[in-house]
Amino acid sequence: MTRFTVLVAAPQTRSAVYSTALDAAAEISSRAGVDACPEVVDLAGIGPELLAESSEAVDAALARVRGSDVLLVASPQVHGTYTGLLKVFLDRLPELGLGHTVAVPLAVVEDLRNSRGIEEDLRVLLADLGAWVAEPGLVLGADETDRPGNVVRAWADIAAPGLRQAVSVAV
Repeated sequence: MTRFTVLVAAPQTRSAVYSTALDAAAEISSRAGVDACPEVVDLAGIGPELLAESSEAVDAALARVRGSDVLLVASPQVHGTYTGLLKVFLDRLPELGLGHTVAVPLAVVEDLRNSRGIEEDLRVLLADLGAWVAEPGLVLGADETDRPGNVVRAWADIAAPGLRQAVSVAV
Protein backbone atom coordinates (compact mmCIF):
# COMPACT_ATOMS: atom_id res chain seq x y z
CA MET A 1 0.00 0.00 0.00
CA THR A 2 1.19 3.50 -0.81
CA ARG A 3 2.14 5.65 2.16
CA PHE A 4 0.68 9.11 1.52
CA THR A 5 1.36 12.05 3.84
CA VAL A 6 0.07 15.62 3.75
CA LEU A 7 2.54 18.05 5.34
CA VAL A 8 0.86 21.35 6.24
CA ALA A 9 3.15 24.29 7.02
CA ALA A 10 0.65 27.00 7.92
CA PRO A 11 1.29 28.76 11.24
CA GLN A 12 -2.31 28.16 12.42
CA THR A 13 -3.70 24.70 13.19
CA ARG A 14 -6.57 23.47 11.03
CA SER A 15 -6.15 26.47 8.71
CA ALA A 16 -7.60 27.06 5.26
CA VAL A 17 -4.31 25.70 3.90
CA TYR A 18 -4.93 22.52 5.91
CA SER A 19 -8.43 21.93 4.54
CA THR A 20 -7.34 22.80 0.99
CA ALA A 21 -4.45 20.35 1.25
CA LEU A 22 -6.82 17.57 2.32
CA ASP A 23 -9.12 18.36 -0.62
CA ALA A 24 -6.18 18.27 -3.03
CA ALA A 25 -4.88 15.02 -1.52
CA ALA A 26 -8.25 13.33 -1.92
CA GLU A 27 -8.59 14.48 -5.52
CA ILE A 28 -5.09 13.59 -6.61
CA SER A 29 -5.04 10.23 -4.84
CA SER A 30 -8.25 9.09 -6.52
CA ARG A 31 -7.13 10.26 -9.96
CA ALA A 32 -3.55 9.03 -9.69
CA GLY A 33 -4.56 5.64 -8.37
CA VAL A 34 -2.88 6.14 -5.01
CA ASP A 35 -4.50 3.52 -2.82
CA ALA A 36 -4.08 5.28 0.51
CA CYS A 37 -5.81 7.52 2.98
CA PRO A 38 -3.30 10.28 3.67
CA GLU A 39 -1.92 10.87 7.12
CA VAL A 40 -1.50 14.51 8.09
CA VAL A 41 1.43 16.26 9.72
CA ASP A 42 0.30 19.74 10.78
CA LEU A 43 3.43 21.69 11.69
CA ALA A 44 1.45 24.35 13.55
CA GLY A 45 0.81 21.81 16.30
CA ILE A 46 4.51 21.09 16.83
CA GLY A 47 5.94 24.48 15.86
CA PRO A 48 7.48 25.43 19.22
CA GLU A 49 9.06 21.99 19.51
CA LEU A 50 10.90 22.40 16.19
CA LEU A 51 13.51 24.55 17.89
CA ALA A 52 14.07 22.15 20.79
CA GLU A 53 17.06 19.84 20.71
CA SER A 54 14.83 16.78 20.77
CA SER A 55 11.11 16.17 20.68
CA GLU A 56 9.14 12.96 20.32
CA ALA A 57 6.47 14.75 18.30
CA VAL A 58 9.01 16.19 15.86
CA ASP A 59 10.83 12.86 15.57
CA ALA A 60 7.53 11.11 14.81
CA ALA A 61 6.62 13.74 12.19
CA LEU A 62 10.03 13.43 10.54
CA ALA A 63 9.75 9.64 10.47
CA ARG A 64 6.28 9.86 8.91
CA VAL A 65 7.51 12.28 6.23
CA ARG A 66 10.65 10.23 5.49
CA GLY A 67 8.56 7.07 5.21
CA SER A 68 6.14 8.54 2.68
CA ASP A 69 5.86 7.34 -0.88
CA VAL A 70 3.80 10.42 -1.77
CA LEU A 71 4.18 13.69 0.14
CA LEU A 72 1.88 16.64 -0.52
CA VAL A 73 3.58 19.74 0.94
CA ALA A 74 1.23 22.68 1.56
CA SER A 75 2.37 26.14 2.59
CA PRO A 76 0.93 29.61 2.50
CA GLN A 77 3.07 32.28 0.90
CA VAL A 78 4.90 34.35 3.49
CA HIS A 79 7.22 37.16 2.38
CA GLY A 80 7.26 35.75 -1.16
CA THR A 81 8.06 32.13 -0.34
CA TYR A 82 7.11 29.16 1.86
CA THR A 83 6.92 29.46 5.65
CA GLY A 84 9.88 29.40 7.99
CA LEU A 85 8.04 26.62 9.81
CA LEU A 86 8.46 24.40 6.76
CA LYS A 87 12.11 25.38 6.33
CA VAL A 88 12.97 24.64 9.98
CA PHE A 89 11.19 21.27 9.81
CA LEU A 90 12.75 20.15 6.53
CA ASP A 91 16.20 21.30 7.66
CA ARG A 92 16.04 18.43 10.16
CA LEU A 93 15.95 15.86 7.36
CA PRO A 94 19.25 14.37 6.26
CA GLU A 95 20.70 14.96 2.82
CA LEU A 96 18.48 13.17 0.29
CA GLY A 97 16.02 12.43 3.10
CA LEU A 98 13.18 12.36 0.58
CA GLY A 99 15.13 10.26 -1.92
CA HIS A 100 12.37 7.70 -2.48
CA THR A 101 9.46 10.14 -2.29
CA VAL A 102 7.17 11.64 -4.90
CA ALA A 103 6.46 15.19 -3.70
CA VAL A 104 3.54 17.42 -4.65
CA PRO A 105 3.90 21.14 -3.87
CA LEU A 106 0.82 23.18 -2.94
CA ALA A 107 0.98 26.91 -2.29
CA VAL A 108 -1.70 29.32 -1.12
CA VAL A 109 -0.98 32.93 -2.07
CA GLU A 110 -2.65 36.25 -1.41
CA ASP A 111 -2.18 37.47 -4.98
CA LEU A 112 -1.91 35.03 -7.88
CA ARG A 113 0.18 37.56 -9.81
CA ASN A 114 3.00 36.92 -7.33
CA SER A 115 2.66 33.16 -7.13
CA ARG A 116 5.39 31.87 -9.39
CA GLY A 117 8.21 32.23 -6.86
CA ILE A 118 6.73 30.06 -4.12
CA GLU A 119 5.94 27.12 -6.40
CA GLU A 120 9.47 27.26 -7.80
CA ASP A 121 10.96 27.60 -4.30
CA LEU A 122 8.99 24.60 -3.01
CA ARG A 123 10.02 22.58 -6.06
CA VAL A 124 13.71 23.38 -5.54
CA LEU A 125 13.54 22.69 -1.79
CA LEU A 126 11.91 19.28 -2.28
CA ALA A 127 14.21 18.33 -5.16
CA ASP A 128 17.26 19.28 -3.07
CA LEU A 129 16.07 16.73 -0.52
CA GLY A 130 16.01 14.08 -3.26
CA ALA A 131 12.29 13.95 -4.01
CA TRP A 132 10.84 13.53 -7.47
CA VAL A 133 8.62 16.60 -7.66
CA ALA A 134 5.28 16.37 -9.46
CA GLU A 135 4.63 18.94 -12.12
CA PRO A 136 2.83 21.25 -12.05
CA GLY A 137 2.43 22.11 -8.41
CA LEU A 138 -0.88 23.52 -7.24
CA VAL A 139 -1.15 27.24 -6.56
CA LEU A 140 -4.37 28.68 -5.14
CA GLY A 141 -5.36 32.21 -4.31
CA ALA A 142 -6.28 32.70 -0.64
CA ASP A 143 -9.79 33.65 -1.75
CA GLU A 144 -10.14 30.23 -3.44
CA THR A 145 -9.49 28.17 -0.30
CA ASP A 146 -13.08 28.31 0.93
CA ARG A 147 -14.23 26.50 -2.25
CA PRO A 148 -11.13 25.03 -3.95
CA GLY A 149 -12.98 22.27 -5.83
CA ASN A 150 -12.89 23.62 -9.39
CA VAL A 151 -9.26 24.72 -9.22
CA VAL A 152 -8.17 21.46 -7.56
CA ARG A 153 -10.02 19.36 -10.14
CA ALA A 154 -8.53 21.30 -13.05
CA TRP A 155 -5.04 20.92 -11.57
CA ALA A 156 -5.60 17.20 -10.91
CA ASP A 157 -6.60 16.68 -14.55
CA ILE A 158 -3.15 17.88 -15.55
CA ALA A 159 -1.03 16.51 -12.69
CA ALA A 160 -2.54 13.05 -12.15
CA PRO A 161 -1.08 11.24 -15.19
CA GLY A 162 2.49 12.19 -14.31
CA LEU A 163 1.94 11.48 -10.64
CA ARG A 164 0.41 8.08 -11.43
CA GLN A 165 3.46 7.20 -13.50
CA ALA A 166 5.91 8.45 -10.85
CA VAL A 167 4.16 6.54 -8.06
CA SER A 168 4.16 3.32 -10.10
CA VAL A 169 7.93 3.60 -10.46
CA ALA A 170 8.63 4.72 -6.89
CA VAL A 171 6.44 2.24 -5.04
